[in-house]
Amino acid sequence: MALDPTVRQHLDSVAEALVDDWRIFVVDATSQAEVAAQLAEMVARVVDIAEGREGGDPEHPSPLGRRVVSLLRRRVLDGAARLPPEDTILLLRAIEGVAASLEASWLNRFQDRMTGPSGLDLVVEVAHDLRSPLTSILFLAETMMRGRSGPLTPLQERQLGLVYSAAFGLNTVASDVIELVRGGDRLVGRDQQAFSVTEVLDSVRDIVLPIAEEKGLQLRFEGPAEDLRRGHPGALNRVLLNLTTNALKFTADGQVEVKIANAGGGSVECSVRDSGRGIPASAMPTLFEPFRRRQQAGDYAFSGSGLGLSICRKLVEAMGSELVVETEQGVGTRFSFRLTLPPVTSEGGLFA
Repeated sequence: MALDPTVRQHLDSVAEALVDDWRIFVVDATSQAEVAAQLAEMVARVVDIAEGREGGDPEHPSPLGRRVVSLLRRRVLDGAARLPPEDTILLLRAIEGVAASLEASWLNRFQDRMTGPSGLDLVVEVAHDLRSPLTSILFLAETMMRGRSGPLTPLQERQLGLVYSAAFGLNTVASDVIELVRGGDRLVGRDQQAFSVTEVLDSVRDIVLPIAEEKGLQLRFEGPAEDLRRGHPGALNRVLLNLTTNALKFTADGQVEVKIANAGGGSVECSVRDSGRGIPASAMPTLFEPFRRRQQAGDYAFSGSGLGLSICRKLVEAMGSELVVETEQGVGTRFSFRLTLPPVTSEGGLFA
């Protein structure tokens, strides 16, 4: 059934007004002619659907087409008083039909891009785009926490601590994605360096403490008697931070203990133990797999993607060890690994 001439005239006038205001599409279009052509295509598809014909799918879905449909919808709503209610509803339904087909086509295009040769490059680009603003958030939060912008109340300090912890966690996920795509070859440098175990533990504590306080959990950190060691402090910090954050996430009551203890011969055992709910047996076979799917909401996983534990395992293996997990339902979970971290003498040599 053909559209009433008044309705078609109203739709055309809305489109003409958008062509006149074409600069509102400046992000998605380079010329008025481009906007006019896209509007003409979308109006034709709206009319087809309104008159009972198939609107068809766009051959080349674009951000401009989606933006055009969005503004068409808004302008039709703004001018609803000019048409009988049933005609306005007819137009809006037709516009929604066009929007739905655009979204479906856009999703297919996105999936083709993700599964194609450039899919991994796209993932890395997105991760890089996330890290830039997150780095700014971390810097600003740290600046405020140090009082450089004026004194803070205890409540503001706690809230800023949570902001910092959340931003740091997101930044870590972005880094995990990049490293995983690259194969993890650069996760651990070849050269070892002298470092303080206490400083590594303090760094982890500073980041996760706001999370523990918010949940009312106790945190315990313990290091070896010989503090100065030689190894890979950056990788060690990253593993302990990921495991501790994970432990806090799945612990409702009790405590989380982070411990680095002497194991003899210049070795130490690193462990993170929690009093959480434990890991179900069904989750164990895929626990360290990246991009795994949860069988149901709430399943045990470091994150929806499972990147955290996968990266932890790669880091531990790159440092020459193996990540071990012990768990019991309703009792808790313990992740551990042994590292050779020879003590450093005051002169910079190594104890035998």
